[in-house]
Amino acid sequence: MAENNSNNHSNGANDGQLATIRKLLQSRQLKDAEVGNKVTVVGAGQVGMATIFSLLTQGVTNNIVLVDTNEDKLKGEMMDLQHGSAFLYNANIQAGTDYEITANSQICVIAAGVRQKEGEDRRNLVQRNVQVLKGIVPKLLQYSPNAILLIASNPVDVLTYVSWRISGLPRHRVLGSGTNLDSARFRYLLSQKLGIAPTSCHAYIIGEHGDSSVPVWSSVNIAGVRLKDLNQNIGLDTDKENWQETHTQVVQSAYEVIKLKGYTSWAIGLSLTQLIKAILTNATSVHAVTTCVQGEHGITDEVFLSLPCVLGRNGVLDVIRQPLSDTERKQVYHSASLMADLQAKIVF
Repeated sequence: MAENNSNNHSNGANDGQLATIRKLLQSRQLKDAEVGNKVTVVGAGQVGMATIFSLLTQGVTNNIVLVDTNEDKLKGEMMDLQHGSAFLYNANIQAGTDYEITANSQICVIAAGVRQKEGEDRRNLVQRNVQVLKGIVPKLLQYSPNAILLIASNPVDVLTYVSWRISGLPRHRVLGSGTNLDSARFRYLLSQKLGIAPTSCHAYIIGEHGDSSVPVWSSVNIAGVRLKDLNQNIGLDTDKENWQETHTQVVQSAYEVIKLKGYTSWAIGLSLTQLIKAILTNATSVHAVTTCVQGEHGITDEVFLSLPCVLGRNGVLDVIRQPLSDTERKQVYHSASLMADLQAKIVF
């Protein structure tokens, strides 16, 4: 576990307040760092392009590099974006197959990887992606040794671990998109049931970005009113109102989108943009992202899963020590065990 930089929070906090802060946060890194806004996206597929489009139209950065192995696709995407420059914020868009153009990137997003073949097991899929990442990560760090790595390729949790192992970087500088999108889907579905805006529905999904993800029903709240205080069985099999169905819909929603349109793109692109903005602006905002969870919730293995994290210019600054119910803690531990088994089988 990284050192606890409690002095990071000393501004405006007395010794008594620091005791509370230490209970809330597991600090990972200092809050300040060098300034820069260059973002590299590796992968000119649907996710990579949706991310770039979102970054540009939201004005998060005007300095973007796109890298891929398909030269024609790269040139076409770059030209298409450049032709829209008059509608953007003085955008500087570069694209190429040579990683030299990525030099001095603040954030490198990896949205490249091989897709799962029909009938292929997860272990083999991960192993094939290990080879892909071995060809990407070292090249990125060769030209941007101080960059933050943001992994978006699936299965994102284990590939974030793989990227961290390959990179040799400190844990706080390698993170995955994780359950940030799962949490957004959760809030959207809750908002539809409650008739309240998603931004006012405070809820997290943690653990694996996948079937073993964990909805934290114990802390779902609207303006501080916990739904669990209104329905003690919420999220459980014994819940007569069947709120657990909401989590089932979250898990199935990605499969449904892929079934209908062939891939997911816009929502994950927006999710990644939110994370990139938080890092570039040193926002110290909280997001459910993939990080090393060793030492959290009784987990002893060096596994990567999603927990609520404070993001800033140095990447993962803190992990929120989120209280969990016994059921939720067991579910997270189970998710960690599955990930540990998968990680142990990887050949580097």
